[in-house]
Amino acid sequence: MRVKPIGIIHSPFKCKKDAPIQPSRSDAIGEIEVFKEYQEGLEDIEGFSHIILIYWFHKSKGYNLKVKPFLDTQLRGLFATRAPMRPNQIGLSVVKLLRRKENILFVEGIDIIDGAPLLDIKPYVPDFEPGEKIKIGWLKGKIK
Repeated sequence: MRVKPIGIIHSPFKCKKDAPIQPSRSDAIGEIEVFKEYQEGLEDIEGFSHIILIYWFHKSKGYNLKVKPFLDTQLRGLFATRAPMRPNQIGLSVVKLLRRKENILFVEGIDIIDGAPLLDIKPYVPDFEPGEKIKIGWLKGKIK
């Protein structure tokens, strides 16, 4: 399996301790630099209010299969959390698209550490998400 970055993420966060826990807890502005060779693929993206960024947790090292998530005091299974230290260090964030200037996307709600390699971008489309009642496991009662 080969993965090749399509760009780089620029944010005000230089290390993990400075970054918000999730995009919904951030109003920070960031720039998504898509490499020029992929710029044509950004055509029509301005029509979407939100985009999904798929990126590499480039500062993350190692992982544990049991972790203590930020909203809990107990150990939980890694795959039942959004912890950044994972076997495959893939991150996913939904951010608000403010505007595009050539190969740069200006976004709001970024929670990503500066310099993260961008792997992919997808438009966020609520109608494509599951419509049935969503269960949130151990997070029930911990978030609004």
